[in-house]
Amino acid sequence: MGDDDKVLACASFIVMCGEYLNLKKTTKSPKKRRWWMSSLNKSRNRYNATNLIEDLRREPSGKFENFCRMSATDFEFLLCKIGPMIRKSNTNMREAIPVQERLAVSLRFLASGDSFSSLSYLFKFSIQTVSRCVYDVCSALIQILKEEIKVRT
Repeated sequence: MGDDDKVLACASFIVMCGEYLNLKKTTKSPKKRRWWMSSLNKSRNRYNATNLIEDLRREPSGKFENFCRMSATDFEFLLCKIGPMIRKSNTNMREAIPVQERLAVSLRFLASGDSFSSLSYLFKFSIQTVSRCVYDVCSALIQILKEEIKVRT
């Protein structure tokens, strides 16, 4: 074996070892979550936004209209229109958020301009879930109602 071959073999060994060590350094173990859901949001089983919406609907004082900025019949109309588009399915890990809650949190955001964090306390969702609900519902409203609402250009 000549000197050139020895240098080439040593260089390729160093490169291979360097790549192996770099791979070992860059692969991190995934960050372990501290909890799946905060204890405040776990209390959704006792009283949640669906209960709130039903209580507001039963009350003839107009508080539902004040909360959602629309009548209960208009709410049901929208729910029938976009419900299939925003519905999520239950999994083994958790139950999906009902469509009326997804619509209600979005309407409350559009009506009041509350921050996602204040809505997360009210509806007992995470901030990310509130954000996703608002995005999904607004996208569905645009898609479904684009033929019914014309905007002048």
